Amino acid sequence: MLLAVFMFALMDTAMKLLSARYPAIQVAALRALCSLPLVAAYLGWRGAYAGILRIRWPMHLLRALLGILMLAFFAYGLQRLSLAEAYSIFFIAPALITAMSVLFLKERVNLARWIAIGVGLCGVLVVLRPSGAGFLTIGGLAVLGSAACYAVSAITVKFLARTDRSEHMVFWLMLMMAIGASALAAPGWVGMSMADLPLLAALALTGFVGQLAITEAFSRGEASSVAPFEYSALAWGVGLDWLLWRALPDGYTLLGAAIIIGSGLYLIRHEKDHAESEHP
Repeated sequence: MLLAVFMFALMDTAMKLLSARYPAIQVAALRALCSLPLVAAYLGWRGAYAGILRIRWPMHLLRALLGILMLAFFAYGLQRLSLAEAYSIFFIAPALITAMSVLFLKERVNLARWIAIGVGLCGVLVVLRPSGAGFLTIGGLAVLGSAACYAVSAITVKFLARTDRSEHMVFWLMLMMAIGASALAAPGWVGMSMADLPLLAALALTGFVGQLAITEAFSRGEASSVAPFEYSALAWGVGLDWLLWRALPDGYTLLGAAIIIGSGLYLIRHEKDHAESEHP
């Protein structure tokens, strides 16, 4: 999980560098296009092409749309925020997933968990407020929108996992995102510079290795034990911000991040205790 988070931090750094020169929707298209050949090769190695067309098409199309929006919003937010600020806001995703599980999966959430979700949302407001550009910046709202898309996508995965193979989910997500985001980006496509080829290669490799590592982490370890390591992204974000842009998060960002992470850790811990009480 630590390797996965580090790879995704490097991937987001490449996206941030690219988003300074290309439109956000084009960066989203590049993310999918770069990863697609590696994903296709991985499916061949796993022998997973059998039955690849027997999938629940509407759910995959919805997930692809959410994936395009998630990447485009995140790339747009990275144009305006540091990595640390973007990660701090994105950390609200676990709380959003818990809240949405009530609506879509009919799961029960008790009062303590609703309070934790509310506390997490307050933490997001703390991060958004003191950015220097006024309350609720466009960049901050874009990252919040990205986290919401990620949360809804995570709920769709729970539905799809009942019938579809995980390899097929990854393949169709990348293919549909590559096609959809490229089509949306085409009218305003900016010609690529040869100097950006190393960034595109880094985007492909880090995204692919990160996806493999996170899949391995959740398949080998308990979700409640593995998930908290996602918060190590903040450390990588702070380090990369300082290394590349000489930027450090302000006190409000760190305070908001601490509030969000605290509520997230409570939700993860509560989930584990709940599971253990149901299955002693």
